[in-house]
Amino acid sequence: MRGSVSDESQPNKHFVTNTVTGRVIQAKNLYRKYGNIAAVDGITFHVESGETYGLLGPNGAGKTTTMRMLSGLTPVDSGTLTVAGIDVVRDSRRVRETMGVVTQHDGLDTGLTVFQNLFLYGFLSGLSKAGAQKRTHEVLEFFNLRDRSRANVYDLSGGMKRRLAIARSMMCSPTVIVLDEPSTGLDPQSRNRVWEELAILKESGVTVLLSTHYMEEAATLCDRLSIMDQGKILDEGTPDQMIRRHAPKEVAQLRVAPASLRFVRDYLDKRKITFREVGALVSVTGAEGDRPDLSDLDHVDGVRTSYRLGNLEDVFLTLTGRELRDG
Repeated sequence: MRGSVSDESQPNKHFVTNTVTGRVIQAKNLYRKYGNIAAVDGITFHVESGETYGLLGPNGAGKTTTMRMLSGLTPVDSGTLTVAGIDVVRDSRRVRETMGVVTQHDGLDTGLTVFQNLFLYGFLSGLSKAGAQKRTHEVLEFFNLRDRSRANVYDLSGGMKRRLAIARSMMCSPTVIVLDEPSTGLDPQSRNRVWEELAILKESGVTVLLSTHYMEEAATLCDRLSIMDQGKILDEGTPDQMIRRHAPKEVAQLRVAPASLRFVRDYLDKRKITFREVGALVSVTGAEGDRPDLSDLDHVDGVRTSYRLGNLEDVFLTLTGRELRDG
């Protein structure tokens, strides 16, 4: 789905006017400490113009702190950080004028309509009354929200509120949009709709930096990504590059009935076969990432075996030694 665009809303090349070329975001040896804990521990990365770049990691990995430093909301202890050629450390206010930010908590005014939320945000951000009104109509059209413009925010679904928050971030035609966990808490249908909106923004030339702990989201949206843990970047690349470097070629998945689970564990332990349990599912990796030989389990009651290709979750497990969802 990466790069796909809904038939309902095609990119408008005039919607984004402040695009830049080259490296839009550059971070070098970025460091931020809270007490004795390094929330961000000397990370270096860059984001090219028009690229969607992801920060992937569990809660506490340093993703949100990194994004807050990018948007000038959290001071940088040391290192250099530029956005669209602007030094964030020296001129954080100017950076915020070129950037749209969507936090985990939308911060929408539930007492206002969709139109009023957009208009007021644009007006308070420096647009004239006429300019804010004009831009509101453009944003409503671009995000297919015109038919909900008079709806009160408290009547919207979670997915619609998230779309509105993303739409609001585009009121001042930013060069970069930063999204912290864009689809957390959404049902699958709403999540897919948000992904479509982000694909549309990419098509129109916006540079996107997002944080996520959803593997599918990272694989779907990101041109490149970094895996973070304990404030450090462990590796960086395209999703396919990361999978080739770190994931097994194939993983066996055993769905095991409770009565057979001890037998399966003993069988794998005695043969020194690598496995991990996620609920009733046992994931098994063979030597050097090849398909493991589990033929002796084919006739064991309560055991069903299937196979899948290695994915980003396997990458994260290889790099960190734990599940992505562990905090």
